[in-house]
Amino acid sequence: MKEFDVASLAECNGQDEKPVYIAHHGRVFDVSASKLWSGGLHMKRHHAGADLSTDIQAAPHGSEVLERYPQVGILKKTSEAQEPSMPRILSELLARYPMLRRHPHPMTVHFPIVFLFSVTIFNLLYLSTGIRSFEVTAFHCLGGAVLFTPIAAATGVLTWWLNYLARPLQPVRIKMRLVPIMWVLSVIAFIWRITTPDILESFTTASFMYFLLIHSFLPLVIVVGWFGAQMTFPIEKE
Repeated sequence: MKEFDVASLAECNGQDEKPVYIAHHGRVFDVSASKLWSGGLHMKRHHAGADLSTDIQAAPHGSEVLERYPQVGILKKTSEAQEPSMPRILSELLARYPMLRRHPHPMTVHFPIVFLFSVTIFNLLYLSTGIRSFEVTAFHCLGGAVLFTPIAAATGVLTWWLNYLARPLQPVRIKMRLVPIMWVLSVIAFIWRITTPDILESFTTASFMYFLLIHSFLPLVIVVGWFGAQMTFPIEKE
């Protein structure tokens, strides 16, 4: 039976009339006959030519569906020199709880997204209604964003390291540039609001600048979220 390594398996990605191969726990299957793998992309998320052992654990079906397709080879284990090094305690933890490879970042990244959107929304509600509690809620959300953005960034770096071997992917490069900017701006806005609690009570140059600052979160969050979603749910090319 043919032996594949990561590079040779990646060639069988279903594009340009190539076969559609996927690996699961060391076994390589040919799923070219499946309509769900047309073009080498499954559910607009999973790419062929890769080891999907971890992905299948989170799928709504079990690995038994792969038995419907022919096994065409085995996947050669990656040498330790090629694997990202990690502390033994972390390696044992991941072996015991595989979900930690995938779930921490998707779980934590929602907090800064929601908080930063809420800062703008609740401040707009305050400006349109004059109800002070809306502005206070916006301030609390801003504090939440300051707290959770570094946590989401840290889990993102961990996921990138564990699942993508820290490869220089374009979406990751863009996110790593924008997220620090987003966090610094939120810290500035948070400190500004603490030192000037009535910043939005009257229209001044300072209040206008603060208003523009909190609105800068929206495009930043949208761009960061877009490129993050591209890694999880890539757009299928025509």
